[in-house]
Amino acid sequence: MATDLTLLPGTDPCCAPIVREAMSAESAAALAAKFKAIGDPTRLRLLSLVAAHDGAEACVCDLTEPVALSQPTVSHHLKVLVDAGLLTRSKRGTWSFYALVPGALDDLADLLRTPATA
Repeated sequence: MATDLTLLPGTDPCCAPIVREAMSAESAAALAAKFKAIGDPTRLRLLSLVAAHDGAEACVCDLTEPVALSQPTVSHHLKVLVDAGLLTRSKRGTWSFYALVPGALDDLADLLRTPATA
């Protein structure tokens, strides 16, 4: 029996659970982009740093020191996470601030742990 899930306002469904039905090529590409983005240790750490930062939002200037990388390199990694739909970006003056997309990590986790139904 399939279960309908309610999406948060402003979110789009990505993919059906892997074990319930075959994925379309578009869904597989979208999901692969998300996993590719978090498959890099630096990006995974940046995602964690943003989530753990005060207010679950961090300026790129706050993220360079913890990962010991230059601002342009950190900005590149953050762009990959934004493009994958895992972070949002807002500009304030000359700085960019990043926050987790609500439910994005939960959606990935749910997709992987959804048991097959008979």
